Amino acid sequence: MNKKVSVPFMLLGILFNVCLIAANILETKVIHVYGDFSVTAGLLVFPISYIINDCIVEVWGFKKARLIIWTGFAMNFFVVALGLIAVALPAAPYWEGEEHFNFIFGLAPRIVVASLIAFLAGSFLNAYVMSKMKLSSNGKNFSARAIWSTVVGESADSIIFFPIAFAGIIAWNNLFYLMALQVVLKSLYEVIVLPITIRVVSYIKKIEGTDVYDEDISYNILKIKDL
Repeated sequence: MNKKVSVPFMLLGILFNVCLIAANILETKVIHVYGDFSVTAGLLVFPISYIINDCIVEVWGFKKARLIIWTGFAMNFFVVALGLIAVALPAAPYWEGEEHFNFIFGLAPRIVVASLIAFLAGSFLNAYVMSKMKLSSNGKNFSARAIWSTVVGESADSIIFFPIAFAGIIAWNNLFYLMALQVVLKSLYEVIVLPITIRVVSYIKKIEGTDVYDEDISYNILKIKDL
């Protein structure tokens, strides 16, 4: 298999990383939607990472998606670490923005752990389901595969993130509500942009001349060098 990195793959990988980092920052704001409905601002961008995940698995296969997911994890960790270092450094006496800066970048350790673990679990499950469903359907029903892989991935992400991050801080009934709402809205996001996703995947397949089926591969998430 060709191990060279194409321009479309590189661009999707960059966008994947940007979406993850932006989502983490945006998660610090809670948006009021309607009545008692509230969501985190990360909802604006985080589902895009799952759409990109679907595109990469569909075109280049699970092994390339595994590389991108671990890259996203490393970059996310790097940005979080830099933020915590910046928070720890003494501020200039004339600067008045320290409180707000610390609120955004001074993430509690449990939030960081919850975010990183949930991201890995959700992303790899999304890629795994997408890959397996492509094999079982012989490459058909892309729409169903994209939606169901997202539902599985987003569900795992929410089930892991919210209890680790907010147990003991937010009441359990509110946590369950937030978890369910996030899964529904993020999956709905996937459905709404599905026509665009289909066109993007079709276009990339055409210009790349690639349509990988993950036959006889290892789904071990630690085999990063296996491309």
